[in-house]
Amino acid sequence: MRNPLDQWFVREILIHEEALLRYLHRHWPHRDEIHDLRQELYARIYEAASRALPTQPKSFLFASARHLMTDRLRRGKVVSIEPMGDFEPSCVLVDEVTPERWSGGRQTLHRLSDALDRLPARCREVVWLRRVEDLSQKDVALRLGISEKTVEKQIAKGMRLLADALYAGEPSTAAPGRRRPGKSSATGVED
Repeated sequence: MRNPLDQWFVREILIHEEALLRYLHRHWPHRDEIHDLRQELYARIYEAASRALPTQPKSFLFASARHLMTDRLRRGKVVSIEPMGDFEPSCVLVDEVTPERWSGGRQTLHRLSDALDRLPARCREVVWLRRVEDLSQKDVALRLGISEKTVEKQIAKGMRLLADALYAGEPSTAAPGRRRPGKSSATGVED
């Protein structure tokens, strides 16, 4: 005979497995990790329920799933700083920033800024949101009211025009003098 916690888990949590899998498939980009994610979620919920049963199990299940995905995304962005081997001090090159490198970097940044300003308005806005503000393709599409395919095409066009302007020395095909999307300094209103 199962203990009361097992019975509660089957009755209140496992009943939502199909909906949970749909939710995970919709929100988690790595399809091969869905089953591991589900199992880790079940372990977390079971452990939490052993301390105190949640009053709204379904809400607790989906909130826990959201938190688990957030935790995994955060862990995925952490860069390990473990040493890769024994380094002898004589093998390490010190690469100091010389005035020439600093100046060259500033010039490159200025050229990039100019090239970005010359992009067509929609293209510039998409590139800015996707590459500078680091929004997902889906979030950019939702914010601008366009399809994800349009975002993809505008990113490709923008990257091509920026590369042409920076590396090939060819000017971008858009009108000069455009500002990056964001708040207008005079009005404080979004462009």
